Order: sequence, then structure tokens, then C-alpha cells
Amino acid sequence: MEGDRLASQARSSGLPAGGATGENPGVDAPLLGGSGSSALLQAEVLDLDEDEDDLEVFSKDASLMDMNSFSPMMPTSPLSMINQVKFEDEPDLKDLFITVDEPESHVTTIETFITYRIITKTSRGEFDSSEFEVRRRYQDFLWLKGKLEEAHPTLIIPPLPEKFIVKGMVERFNDDFIETRRKALQKFLNRIADHPTLTFNEDFKVFLTAQAWELSSHKKQGPGLLSRMGQTVRAVALSMRGVKSRPEEFMEMNNFIEIFSQKINLIDKISQRIYKEEREYSDEMREYGPIHILWSASEEDLADTLKGVASCIDKCCKATEKRMSGLSEALLPVVHEYVLYSEMLMGVMKRRDQIQAELDSKVEALTYKKADTDLLTEEIGKLEDKVECANNALKADWERWKHNMQNDIKSAFTDMAEENIHYYEQCLATWESFLASQTDLHMEETSEDKPESH
Repeated sequence: MEGDRLASQARSSGLPAGGATGENPGVDAPLLGGSGSSALLQAEVLDLDEDEDDLEVFSKDASLMDMNSFSPMMPTSPLSMINQVKFEDEPDLKDLFITVDEPESHVTTIETFITYRIITKTSRGEFDSSEFEVRRRYQDFLWLKGKLEEAHPTLIIPPLPEKFIVKGMVERFNDDFIETRRKALQKFLNRIADHPTLTFNEDFKVFLTAQAWELSSHKKQGPGLLSRMGQTVRAVALSMRGVKSRPEEFMEMNNFIEIFSQKINLIDKISQRIYKEEREYSDEMREYGPIHILWSASEEDLADTLKGVASCIDKCCKATEKRMSGLSEALLPVVHEYVLYSEMLMGVMKRRDQIQAELDSKVEALTYKKADTDLLTEEIGKLEDKVECANNALKADWERWKHNMQNDIKSAFTDMAEENIHYYEQCLATWESFLASQTDLHMEETSEDKPESH
């Protein structure tokens, strides 16, 4: 009875039944100790930043305190991080629904930009309400992406659509471009919401719930521009230095990314070209059909045949339009999203290498006794934990990403196959019907030409 009472008290206070030193210390212990709480508090303060789109900082500092820049909500031990990232494999109920809609154009004396309405519905207790409505512009999404990369340097952050569309495709603010971007932004937010770790990021919550002035105030908190520039320079220096020995599993990962990037970029380029050519073909076909109608007016004996051809062309045009719409909504966005993912993956590998390079530089300094050995030994211990955390987070998220990628690509190509089958069946049935009508017409004409027998 006494054991049951203690277990009940532990559960009500958020502690494991065994206390901070129970059977699973890797998950709970970092959250319970005084130094861990202090570290989490510091991470929350450091997680705030200004709106500087061109600066992306992967790490605050080399110290273990800043290690939990991976997320203010996450414990910092390698075991607890890997466990939390793997929670996504467990079945759970979706409790965060995000919609991006109602784009609005804003014109000022300085700039023209689009804002989007974001509606969030949730049953999570950490939210003050069950529904929120805010408006955000593209640079706000960029800010969120930067904060997620900063807080979780080796997690795979979903990609944003490009800031500017490919030159010559469409005007920047035409309806098709705005709608394509709206869909991509909605996918970006929902991929974050579905991620087992990113979904609990504090900046993500602020993005979804804060009014414009609150978000602006939130962005201005945190380290200043010069501080972040110094961090960026330091990160570049580490990346230039490189790593002495990247672990074999990350070498394989990097090789996969390089090959994947080459193939998906090629698929994307050819798919876009095919789409463009088929769009031009469809436009030509729309002009082709009416010519047969005009011709039929001056060819009485061919009138039925010419009108039949025009009708077939018109039906095939409509089928082509439907197929092109399916292609532009199902296949092309998926392929292009993974082109952007390939770029994100390269960035993740670079940040992982930078964290390891920082450790390597300290180990080298200790080897040659370039600084206080006691201080270096302490820093090396902290950096070893940081590298282990970064590696574990990436390994877990990598498997999750590969699983999602394979499902998305399979689904996109399966949908394309079904669209093609439906399209060609429609066109085939249309032309077969035309041939049958011509056969019947020929038989009627033959019957009429036969002399009557007496």
C-alpha cells in the first residue's frame, strides 16, 4: 500500500515511480536536477531572436548549457533525446490542425508582399485556447525555419518553398504562384506539427498563436546582430576546417544524400519540362479541333466525319487538362519538395560536421597543450555529450525521413500511374467510339447505294 501511495504521488507530480534515480534515468533525470532546469531556462531565453532572414546560426555556444538549444522542451541526455525522437513510431491521436488560406496583397511605399491567414485548432493543454487565427508573411516563415534549425541543428527541418519563383515561369504575385506557395506553406507547417520533436518547439507555438505585434516583439529578444555575426563567422571557420574522421554511418548517409540529390533534381527538371511541353501540346490541340468544324461547313460529304474528329479532339483536350491538373497537384510538388529536402539534408550534415569539428579542435588543442588543460578537459567532456546528442538526433530523424520520403514518392508515382491509365482509357474509348460511328455510317451508305432487287 505504501508503495502504491508513493507511486501515485510520483505520477501526480510528473516524476517516474522510481524517482529521479529510477529505472529510466536517461529520460527523466535531466528534467529533475537543478542544473538541468537552469539549463532549460537558459535555452528558452537564448531561443529568442531578431528577424534577420539572412543569418542562420546553428549553435549558440560550445558549452553543455547551450546543448539544449536542440529544444527548450527536450532533455539533453543522448538516451532521452533518441527516445523522444522515436516517439513518432507510436500510434497517437493528431491534436494539432493547421490551415493556411486567404492570401492578401499588401502594398506599401517600400514593398509589396502577401500575407496568409493561419488557423490553428488544437486540444493541447499548453495552448491558451483551442483555436487561433493569425496572419503571417513569407519572411515570418523564414524566421521560424531559422529558429528551428538553430534549436535543432541535426533534425531534418521541412523545407520552405523558394523565396522567388524560377525566372520566366510565372509572375511573382500571380494567382497560380500564390496558390502554389499557399499549399507549400501549409505543408511546411503541418510537417512540423506532425514531427515528434519540432511540434513542441516554443517558437513554433509563438508563430501559430501570437498577434503581429507580439511576434515582432518576440523576434527582437535574444542575442544582438553582432553577437550572431560572430557565431556565424565561427561556424564558417569550423566548416572550413572540416572533420578529421566522420563516422562510417554518416559517410554512408552523406553518400546517399549526394546520389539522392542528383537523381531527384534530374527527375524534377525533366518532369517540369514534360509538363511544359504537354501544356503547349494541349494549347495546340484546343486550336486544332475548331478547324475541323470550319472545314465541315464547306465539305458536305465529309461533314459528319470532320465534326466527329472535332468532338474527339475536344474530349481528349478536356481529359488532357484534367491529367495536367493532376500532374501539377500530385506529382510535381512532391518531387520538387524533395529537391528542397535534399538541400536541407546537406545543411544538416554540414551542421553535424561543425559540431564534431568543434570537438576535434578542442582535442587537438589539448594534445598540443595550447591552453589550460583542466579547462579543455571539461569543455571536451561537454562537447562529447553534445556530439553524441547531435548524432543520435540525426540518426533517429534520418530513419523517420527516409520512411516518409519513400511513402510520399511511391504514392506520387502510383497516383500518376492511375491518372495516366484513366487518361489513356478515356482517349481510347473516345476514338473507338468515333471509329464505330464511321463504320456504321459506311454501312448505311453502302446499303443506300445497293440497287433494289425485283
